[in-house]
Amino acid sequence: MVEELIPIVMFIVVGAIFWLFYFFRHRNRAEIQQTIRLALEKGQDLSPELIEKLGDAEPNSSRDLRRGLIWLALAVALALCGVFVPDPSGHALRGCLAGAAFPLSIGIAFMIMWRYGENKSQQG
Repeated sequence: MVEELIPIVMFIVVGAIFWLFYFFRHRNRAEIQQTIRLALEKGQDLSPELIEKLGDAEPNSSRDLRRGLIWLALAVALALCGVFVPDPSGHALRGCLAGAAFPLSIGIAFMIMWRYGENKSQQG
C-alpha cells in the first residue's frame, strides 16, 4: 500500500507547486491592477513608463542563460543520481540517464536561445 502512495504524492506535490505559482502570479497582478485603479480614482496621472514598470519584468537574455544553467544542473544531478545508486545490473543508471535527457535538452535549448538573443541584441 505504501508503494502506491509514492507516485500519488509526487503528482500531488507537482500539482501543488504549479497551483502555488499561478496563484501568487495572479495575486501579484491583481494587486498591481488595484494600485493603478486607486491611483486613477485619486486623479493621479500615470505615465506609460510607470505602468510598464508595474507590469511584468522586461525579458532579457540573461534570463535564458540562468534558466539554461538550472536545467543543465538538474540533468547533471539526475545523471549523478543514477551513477551513485548501487545497482549492479545498470538499470538505475540507464533510467536516470533517460530521465536526465529531458532537462538536458531543455537546458541546451535555453542556452541556444541565450546565444541567439545575445547575437540579435548586438546586431540590432
